[in-house]
Amino acid sequence: MCLVVLAMLATGAALYWLRPVMVPFVLALMLTYILRPPMAWMMTRLHAPRWLAVLAALGAGFLLLSLGGVVVSRSVKTLLGNADAYEAQLRTALTQGAAWLQAQGVTFGAEAVERQLADAPVGKILMRLANTLIDLLSNTFLVLVFAVYLLQGGAEAEADPDDDGLWDKIDGQIKRYVNLKIGLSAGTGVAVWLILTVLGIDLAMVFGVLAFVLNFIPNVGSVVATLLPLPLVLVSADISTTAAVLAIALPGAVQMVVGNVLEPKLAGDSLDLHPITVLLALILWGTLWGMTGMLLATPMTAVARLLLDQSELMHPIAELMAGRVTKPNTART
Repeated sequence: MCLVVLAMLATGAALYWLRPVMVPFVLALMLTYILRPPMAWMMTRLHAPRWLAVLAALGAGFLLLSLGGVVVSRSVKTLLGNADAYEAQLRTALTQGAAWLQAQGVTFGAEAVERQLADAPVGKILMRLANTLIDLLSNTFLVLVFAVYLLQGGAEAEADPDDDGLWDKIDGQIKRYVNLKIGLSAGTGVAVWLILTVLGIDLAMVFGVLAFVLNFIPNVGSVVATLLPLPLVLVSADISTTAAVLAIALPGAVQMVVGNVLEPKLAGDSLDLHPITVLLALILWGTLWGMTGMLLATPMTAVARLLLDQSELMHPIAELMAGRVTKPNTART
C-alpha cells in the first residue's frame, strides 16, 4: 500500500508536469467520441472512405470551435469596451445601497469600498480572461492533430478488441456519458440563451455557451452557470428588477430540471460513481489541470475505477469509489 501511495503521488506529479501535452490529448480523445457517430453515418450511408469521413468530421468540429471562439472573443471585447460603464454603474449601485443602509441605521463603510473599487484593475482582469481564452483556443490545432491520428487509427482498434472486453466496457460507458451530456448541455445552453435574450440581458449567447460548457462539471457547474449573469445584471442600468430576478431564477430552474430530473432518468447510474467520489475528482483534476481537468474529471475517474476493478488488490478501492462499502468479515473460527 505504501508503494501504491507513492506511485499515485508520482503519477499526479507527472500529470501536472505533462499538462501541456496531456490536456490536448485527452481533449482530442473526448472529441473522437463526438465525431465518431457522424463518421460512421458517412461511412455506412454515404459509403465514403474513412479518410474522407475523418476530414469531414474534423472540418465540422473545427468550424464549431471557431464559431465558439469568435462569439467568446467578441464578447470579451464588448466587456473590455464597457468596463468603465460597468464600473460607474457599480459605484452608483453601491452608493445607493449605502444610503439605504444608513437610512435604516446600519453603518456601512461605502467610501472605503469605493476607493478599493476605484483601484481595482478591471481592465487587467478582463484582459487576463481574454488571454486565457486565447491560450485555450491556441491548443485547438494540437487537439485536431491528435484527433486525426485517433480517428484514423480507430479501425485497427475496432478490428482487434480486447479479449476480456475491458476496452469495450470503458468505450461504451464513455460513449453513453458523452452523448448524453452533449445533448443535455446543448439543450441547457439553448434554453439559457433564449431566456436571457427575451429578458434583454447583454451577452446572452456567451452565457448560453458557458452554460453548455459548465454543464459538463457535475453539481458545481450548474450553480456557477446560473450565477454568472448576476454581476452583469447588477451593473446594467437598463434592466428592471423583475428582469434581473427572472435572469437568475429561470436559468436556475432549467438547470434544476435538467440536473435533478432529466439526467438521472436518462443516465441512471451509468458511470457507477458515488457523488462524493465525483466531488473529490473535481477537486483533484481541477488542481492538476485547472478548468479543463474539471470538465474531464467525471469520465477520467470512471475509467480509473474500471481499471482498478480489474486488480484484486485495488478492487476494494474501486468498490469504495462506487459507494459500495462492504463490511469486513469479523466472524471468528
